[in-house]
Amino acid sequence: MPTRREFVAGAAAGVAACALAPRAIGKKMDRPVGVQLYTVRSLVDKDFPGTLAAIRKIGYRTVETYVAEYKMAAKDLRQAILDAGLIVPSAHFGYNDFGARLDYAKELGAECAVCSSVPESVGNSADGFKRAADQYNAWGEQAQKMGLKFGFHDHDTEFKQFDGVTGFDILMQSTDPQLVQWQMDCYWVTQAGRDPVELFKKYGARMQSLHLKDRKPNAPTSTDTGPGSQHFAEVGMGTLDWPSILRLAEQFRVPNMYVEQDVTERPPLESLQISYTNIEKFLKA
Repeated sequence: MPTRREFVAGAAAGVAACALAPRAIGKKMDRPVGVQLYTVRSLVDKDFPGTLAAIRKIGYRTVETYVAEYKMAAKDLRQAILDAGLIVPSAHFGYNDFGARLDYAKELGAECAVCSSVPESVGNSADGFKRAADQYNAWGEQAQKMGLKFGFHDHDTEFKQFDGVTGFDILMQSTDPQLVQWQMDCYWVTQAGRDPVELFKKYGARMQSLHLKDRKPNAPTSTDTGPGSQHFAEVGMGTLDWPSILRLAEQFRVPNMYVEQDVTERPPLESLQISYTNIEKFLKA
């Protein structure tokens, strides 16, 4: 396991990489843009193959699965995704049975298994986040032995303060960078009152993937995921600094990006089309 000093040195090197002269994103960056299937959860039960086909038709190339889909056998879910011309680089699983789901992730063909959230019963104290960090290290080691990568996804709850230290700080400081990567949800970071660009500069070397969704202007910040925290917008229709975020994704060679919109005011596929069109514009700017 690397020492804390080695980790800090690695992070500093990552920040130094960000100081390089910016390059034209559209000419240099070749990252497949995908969809977190939670966005279309209202459609998948009605017509899963048709929904996947519609996602591919928009132009998306990858998908990330979420917990409710796992009522389907992994080989069948994998085949349905492949039949639509898509691939599944990563899969979300819940905290409470995560370790038992790694076999499913392996059979699904995912490269990375992602813990979707820290339960409220765990993430309500500094000690709880320390326990979560220990658990993440254990799952990361288990995943590594199986040829998988482990990552965790944030909401805004990870940014609660405990005597001046956030749960997120504890997770990043108490986990092994060789075992535990971070999937940054750009919306939830912003909803918590933090700047995803600044966190990207600090932790880009540990970035496993990104969740892309935008945030309506003039919305209050929060550190919970309740209805008062839901100010979602399509990418490019809100306040986030996408040119900077996507430029950093290129510089740190983040392998995957997924559009996710927890709640849409439009039909989900229409929202996904808007986000995709705007992302294309940002990438070509």
